[in-house]
Amino acid sequence: MIKQGSLSMTPRTFGQTGLAVSRLGLGLAALGRPGYINVGHGTDLGHQYDVDAMEVRCHAVLDSAWESGIRYFDAARSYGKAELFLGSWLQARRIEQRDVVIGSKWGYAYTAGWRVDAEKHEVKEHSADRLKAQYAESREILGAHLNLYQIHSATLESGVLEDSDVLNELARMKQTGLKIGLSVSGPRQADTIRRAIVVGVFDCVQATWNLLERSASDSLAEAHHAGMGVIVKEALANGRLTDRNDDAEFSTKRRILEREANRIGCSFDALAMAAALAQPWADVVLSGAATRDQVHSNLRAMDVDWDGRLDGIEESPEEYWGKRSQLKWN
Repeated sequence: MIKQGSLSMTPRTFGQTGLAVSRLGLGLAALGRPGYINVGHGTDLGHQYDVDAMEVRCHAVLDSAWESGIRYFDAARSYGKAELFLGSWLQARRIEQRDVVIGSKWGYAYTAGWRVDAEKHEVKEHSADRLKAQYAESREILGAHLNLYQIHSATLESGVLEDSDVLNELARMKQTGLKIGLSVSGPRQADTIRRAIVVGVFDCVQATWNLLERSASDSLAEAHHAGMGVIVKEALANGRLTDRNDDAEFSTKRRILEREANRIGCSFDALAMAAALAQPWADVVLSGAATRDQVHSNLRAMDVDWDGRLDGIEESPEEYWGKRSQLKWN
């Protein structure tokens, strides 16, 4: 049901970092580059990919998020010009460092050249040299506003959590006061999270959790118990958990979602966001909004009293990540 004011945007403590974050954050993956895998992304941008137009759009979405109480913003070196757009907004709006938490990520390079039809949009490299180079770039753009730096899509297979050069460099950065985290992806998210807890250098973890992909639940609870901040990404499954998903194979799950959304009295996206917000270990749930309207729609999740009754739509990790890998850019 809808329960007005059921959740608060009052900043809360983020693990043991000493940072204060809003329950909802804004991720800039869909705002900093013309191509992305969110369902309907090209339509969201009006197919207007001019850099200046996209910066204006990004600033407008950031304004809506800020006005709504969002105080955590998440970027990455591979999100096109996301860091630049965020940095110019912080400067234009004169946002003080103490009033906001900014996270970014290293490990992927943006290679699309501002094209939506690029053969490769980003290339992964988890080396110590890439870490040092990209951190210098992020710091130059975001300055003292950069609070949190994360490995982008760490996996056990990449070997990054066993790379002593990378781990030593992260530990050195941590000594300067920078908070260190990792984002995880793939069907073995839970294993990666548990390994990160053992490694011990990390202040937070960012993982995919949504109504379709819940396999990381227990490991995220363990990370939370260990004092790590927890950020949920892809709560809307890259648009699959919105009413714009008209995939015939999704029709049965769509009907289940429609019944639940109607029972509660909310939209698909608010339902999915509310489910993530209801997890006791979740500190921040990221909105991936590309428009002001999407920000406002996502924010309705704060008033949804989620009771966890929805069953019958969860996918196995292998099925979920297999389908995600088939999503088309734009």
